[in-house]
Amino acid sequence: MKKNLIIVIIVILVIAGALAVFLANTNKQNGLDNVTIRLKWLHQSQFAGYYAAAQEGFYKDEGINVKLVPGGAETPSIQIVAGGSEQFGVSGMSQLIEARAQGIPVVALATTYRKNPLIWFGISENIRAPQDLVGKKVGLTVGSNSDLLFRAMLKKTGIDINDITIVPVKYNLSLLLEKKVDVYEGYLTDQPITAELAGYKTYIINPSDYGINFYGDTLFTTERVIQENPDLVKRITRATLKGWQFAYDHPEKAVDYVLMYSDQLNREQEMRGMKASLELIKPDDKPIGTIEMDIVKQMQDLLVDYGILKSPVDLDKLVSKSF
Repeated sequence: MKKNLIIVIIVILVIAGALAVFLANTNKQNGLDNVTIRLKWLHQSQFAGYYAAAQEGFYKDEGINVKLVPGGAETPSIQIVAGGSEQFGVSGMSQLIEARAQGIPVVALATTYRKNPLIWFGISENIRAPQDLVGKKVGLTVGSNSDLLFRAMLKKTGIDINDITIVPVKYNLSLLLEKKVDVYEGYLTDQPITAELAGYKTYIINPSDYGINFYGDTLFTTERVIQENPDLVKRITRATLKGWQFAYDHPEKAVDYVLMYSDQLNREQEMRGMKASLELIKPDDKPIGTIEMDIVKQMQDLLVDYGILKSPVDLDKLVSKSF
């Protein structure tokens, strides 16, 4: 009986030792920290700075072996990173605020799109401003970040949303091209360019032109990662921002790197998307990645005003000033 017990204990110790070696190899490779960054969407120029940081060796210079994984509706970055299987992610700032309100301990590190790329656009020259939307059909992802941004723009310009027909949409540009809606939501760096490459002239309605300043893509992690390895967080943030500065300074080379991550991409579209991103990445003379607390507070105030948040969250816990 004792002999069998000893054998069982030895087996358990061997398995535990093997598991420890496996975990050590998982966290380290060739002396580098293994890190995964879950992107907000599919591979495209929207994430050019991350690709540049990887391909230019900025992550490796910081002792990091990084894996850039595409995100999407079925693989939401906040839930995956909060679950602990991955360390870093990219999401919109408003989604991070909402996550904190739900008790998810995410922490924003740097905003790479300091001007939000979300816009509305049409293919009729008669629709160029929010006032032109009255009586029209507007494609909108109801209940999303774009819904909030759209309502904020209407409120700022004095337009009653009840005077507009809202058509719920979900990533279907053909609704606009087939004129089932008059205006469609999209990213300045993506859908309007797709329409233009298909031969349509587009007309943009940009919320930022009407004083609605929402931060877009933001690099984030969790409180746990910061507590357990603050040096890693500092290094990943530093390398990422270096990559975005490179992409801003060298957009054509950055697109070369973008195309390495998917064989489904079109160079002309990604190049146009990259050029459209430049004013979003650095809309003023502040450093790339800068997070201004007054803008984050304005965003939170709108979330509360529209009932998306029941009460404000502690923004000092949401936004890290240490990295």
